[in-house]
Amino acid sequence: MSENGVENLIIIGSGPAGLTAAIYSARANLKPLMIEGEEAGGQLMITTDVENYPGFEHGITGPDLIAVMRKQAERFGTRYITRNVTKVDFSSKPFKVFVGDTQHLAKSVIISTGASAKLLGLPSEKKYMSRGVSACATCDGAFFRNVEVAVVGGGDTAMEEATFLTKFASKVYVIHRSENFRASKIMLDRAQKNPKISFIMNTEVVEVIGDEKSMTALKIKNNKTGEISEKTLQGLFIAIGHQPNTKLFKGILDMNEVGYLKTKPGSTYTNIPGVFAAGDVQDAIYRQAITAAGTGCMASLDAERWMEAEGLH
Repeated sequence: MSENGVENLIIIGSGPAGLTAAIYSARANLKPLMIEGEEAGGQLMITTDVENYPGFEHGITGPDLIAVMRKQAERFGTRYITRNVTKVDFSSKPFKVFVGDTQHLAKSVIISTGASAKLLGLPSEKKYMSRGVSACATCDGAFFRNVEVAVVGGGDTAMEEATFLTKFASKVYVIHRSENFRASKIMLDRAQKNPKISFIMNTEVVEVIGDEKSMTALKIKNNKTGEISEKTLQGLFIAIGHQPNTKLFKGILDMNEVGYLKTKPGSTYTNIPGVFAAGDVQDAIYRQAITAAGTGCMASLDAERWMEAEGLH
């Protein structure tokens, strides 16, 4: 806490972007307050093995990676509130961040609330998440060598993930609920020309089947005939899009049509000076732990330099 009960910096969200911002700003003696949310840690908390984060030659689990980042930020003096932010007011300075009825004031704010993969909403999908079911081919594709997998979706993401998975899987089925694709022509053509990819149209997944360890098959339904069948598969990749966690900031911060926060090119500046955005909340393209961490570093440096320029620190 700095003078007059006003924090130098409040970080909202606690995935790799928020935690990296906390490490940098705590070391810069900004004494950040992180409001980490009740589901602290973000998407990495539902990721079993992370093999592509530099520095861990044997890989690390998502929760373990978050735990070591959190301890590192804490070591330099980051303080945590494990509650959800319920409202913000950025209309005047200091900025106001509410947790229920409690108001926290801040000179600067970093938003790192992330994005959530849209899921099908099946109980069995949750049960087998990270045990055959994944929402990220670039994260988990390498675990599916020489087996048959399916991708659900009809947009560019689905085509991209299906094409990427052919590097590992012996066969990739694209399951799509209609016969019209949202994917761009170039992405669709690439997938259709790939000999390892087959398309199952007018079909939706109704259940993920498996044993104690992992998924073994899918129950699928043809939307035209109503016929239900089973398909033996080792993996299911859900590619129906992501939803950035930006409801709190609607009408306050500039965002694109999907809801990703807009930042000024080459920076983490939002349209409100002193409010910065890092990680998947503003990145619809890469969505990796390492890129989130990189923008978390940028946000911390941007916030520190902005406060210095404004004579606030």
